[in-house]
Amino acid sequence: MPNTSRRYPPNNVIKKLYDIGLGAIIGRLILLLITTGRKTGLPRTTPLQYEQIGGDFYLGSALGQKADWFKNILANPRVEVRVKSRRFHGLAETITEPVQIANFLELRLKRHPIIIGAILRSEGLPRYPDRSQLEAYASQLAMVVIHPR
Repeated sequence: MPNTSRRYPPNNVIKKLYDIGLGAIIGRLILLLITTGRKTGLPRTTPLQYEQIGGDFYLGSALGQKADWFKNILANPRVEVRVKSRRFHGLAETITEPVQIANFLELRLKRHPIIIGAILRSEGLPRYPDRSQLEAYASQLAMVVIHPR
């Protein structure tokens, strides 16, 4: 959930990869979240890492509630998602409870131990933090669950 923008190509490159039909490849790690700008009312596209759990899509915000895309969701929870070769509308649920976010971090660490361990280390945590360390770290984060409609 930490800011990984420095680990991936710039946002416009990811959008272009989706636009030229490579969403099926890049979409294994990154989806495109389309929110409505809270000030402009215009569509805003943000590439984000995700985890799919059941039919829902979980997104972490390393900037917590300060991320523009998160603020847009607070203003209007109706979103559009492009993931792999799929496009759908959904309803976004915001979560700021550290216990739930720590659960999400544990799942991400289990599914992607190398990359998530490296991200956690870059944030000053051990590669495999204990539960109390995860919850303390999670207190500065936020996440969103997208429920497809």
